[in-house]
Amino acid sequence: MPDLDEARELLLMAGKDLKAIRAMGDSPDFDDAIFGFHAQQAIEKALKAWIVLLDVEYPLTHNLSILLGLIDEHGADVSKFWGLARYTSFAVQFRYEQSEPSGTSLNRADAVREAAEILDHVERLIG
Repeated sequence: MPDLDEARELLLMAGKDLKAIRAMGDSPDFDDAIFGFHAQQAIEKALKAWIVLLDVEYPLTHNLSILLGLIDEHGADVSKFWGLARYTSFAVQFRYEQSEPSGTSLNRADAVREAAEILDHVERLIG
């Protein structure tokens, strides 16, 4: 039986990261690496909440492709969310590098919208 309390807690934490990126907006005071990190974290926590709802133990990873793949393997339709995997490049390891992750471009409005969509989706699954 899925642990609804754990799923709700993860989603609550994801909501805090979403709130942060909404507040950052397009402000130049926040580097894309910092903004992207919080977008990635919101998405990661939402995906882990979804995995909990599937009654599966989630791996300790920041790789969104792995999390999406696990959800897919357990029969849930993640087809519209595969694009979120591109936020993996903003995971923790890039917060300690001086340059931006190579090959990344960040549209902040899209990031907020996409993070909100996955959170809303998982919230509907929780009920």
